Amino acid sequence: MRAFLATEASSAGVLVVAIVAALIWANVSIGSHESFWHTELAVDLGGRGVSLDLRDWVNSGLMTFFFLVIGLEARRELDLGGVFAVLLVLLRVGVDRPAVYAVLGLVIWCALLMSGVDPVVTGLAIGLAGSAFSPARDTLERASSRFRSFREQPTAEVARDAVLGLRGALSPNARLQRFYLPWTSYVIVPLFGLANAGFTIDGPFLGRALTSPVTLGVVAAYVLGKPVAVLAASFAVMRLSRGRIRPPVGWAAVAGSGTIAGTAFTVSLLIAALAFTGPELAEVKLGILVAAVLSVLLTAAVFRVTDLLPPQRRARALLGRAELLLDLEVPVDDERDHVRGRLDAVVTLVEYGDFACPYCGLAEPVARAELIDDLDVRFVWRHLPLGDVHPRAQLAAEAAEAAAAQGAFWQMHDLLLLRQEHLTVSDLLAYAEQLGLDRHRFHEDLVTHAHAGRVARDVESADLSNVSGTPTFFVDGRRFYGTYDRQNLRAAITAARERRLAAGGRAG
Repeated sequence: MRAFLATEASSAGVLVVAIVAALIWANVSIGSHESFWHTELAVDLGGRGVSLDLRDWVNSGLMTFFFLVIGLEARRELDLGGVFAVLLVLLRVGVDRPAVYAVLGLVIWCALLMSGVDPVVTGLAIGLAGSAFSPARDTLERASSRFRSFREQPTAEVARDAVLGLRGALSPNARLQRFYLPWTSYVIVPLFGLANAGFTIDGPFLGRALTSPVTLGVVAAYVLGKPVAVLAASFAVMRLSRGRIRPPVGWAAVAGSGTIAGTAFTVSLLIAALAFTGPELAEVKLGILVAAVLSVLLTAAVFRVTDLLPPQRRARALLGRAELLLDLEVPVDDERDHVRGRLDAVVTLVEYGDFACPYCGLAEPVARAELIDDLDVRFVWRHLPLGDVHPRAQLAAEAAEAAAAQGAFWQMHDLLLLRQEHLTVSDLLAYAEQLGLDRHRFHEDLVTHAHAGRVARDVESADLSNVSGTPTFFVDGRRFYGTYDRQNLRAAITAARERRLAAGGRAG
């Protein structure tokens, strides 16, 4: 159940079920769907209150939290380096003035106000999530000189300084997202679909709607407009930048992202409910549903055709040739890092972990399975002890390094993750004896914190890569998103391997 709730695709499935249920309800019991959602619900406190029908409570009330989650997700992207990536793109075309970014922010804000979304929804959502963007001006002013230096002298030190300058003004809010995301994905958005997607379908309606400019306009906008806009904009940016800015994937993937963008339900239904009424609203809903089906079929066709290409051409069509911006700021060093597996493996899997973190204990068997089943993966462990959450994590990390000094890092690593509830000094000494280590030397290293500096360097590298929680994985230098189950991890490793082999490279 936890795996189901953590998967974005499952929440989309719940929304589809809600939409189908709304359509069945509206057509099996004619009139009852609209009658139910027009039921008035009033809240009165001391003679003052508000009275709305159930649909308005959902659309203008509960959906506020949906937009809050969107704001939190935008903030997450900022915290994970999204701002740096955008600024780097602008720098590549010669833009480094903070005023430009202020104008861009104003344009985005105006677009939101002009989008037709209910002002109550927009105001509350932006008010709650607006802290995600508030540091931008000060950040840009402080980082301007750093980015100018980065463009003139793109050294690793200047790049890291720029990352820290940006990240210093950005504070993640993962707790809010973890709290609200399940409620919005599995309760609020499906409830919104149930309230808004239903409409009565009969012969006369279909005959009228399928020739209506409203329905045809919606279908054309999503099925044709989306992919054309995505492809044209990507191509225009590449040409205007004279090839300096390219899509980070191949053109087949760009085309697929454009076609699948036509499957738009939530915001489309919300805006339709605000902009249309009566028969026209039903025509718009039909257009949205038809566009979604056609977009899925068109996307399947794009990738089916791509799949028929020869392997090397298919890899380039999907993965492209553009150099990727890596998320891992400190590259793997075979001399310094702890590496498990073949040093010449094609793909490198890096984990920032905490020996006292239960989620690291769950992720470890998954990562190890990939090593056992696939010899073209090497695994790197880096320490990130979360002392404020796990008081014994720091000492456990130092114990692993003390064991490494005696050639037994991985043996101690495995023991610590296996016995996470027992990480006292006496426990660690018992593990050293079990592994046949020099107990006196091991104890002396713990008492004097001889390896605290080594652990601190890993923590610093995590800080530079914007890692704040454990476990965090990087596959070939790119941050791994999603649940760390075997299927998702293997998919990321497979994609990285194809990219490496297409480029003719090895692990890095």
